[in-house]
Amino acid sequence: MNIKLIGWVLRVAVAGEFIGHGVFALQGKKAWIGWFSTFGISDVNLAAKLLFFIGLADIALALLILIRPVRIFLLWMAFWGFWTALVRPIVGEPIWDFVERWANWGAPLALFFLIKSGSKNKK
Repeated sequence: MNIKLIGWVLRVAVAGEFIGHGVFALQGKKAWIGWFSTFGISDVNLAAKLLFFIGLADIALALLILIRPVRIFLLWMAFWGFWTALVRPIVGEPIWDFVERWANWGAPLALFFLIKSGSKNKK
């Protein structure tokens, strides 16, 4: 089994997901801005600014993972992917929108464990 190839496939998958979501956030995706009101942020301008910074962070993390996957950031990405998938049914979308996005947290988590197991094997 080529672990290095699997690692690169996961790195590209994680980066693609976070770049894609980051670009949508930078564009101020209207539905996403509306979701902030569910969590008590009803000021549309504030929501748009927060979403913009979230988009920057998503893209920065994606690029970092391509350059050098850092385990703590992969854990954050797994958490963030889970949370952003879970937000959909919380704001009223079907549960299947959550289920369909399991790879959004599963891929960074898989890469985390792959890297973690690789670091143990080097010792």
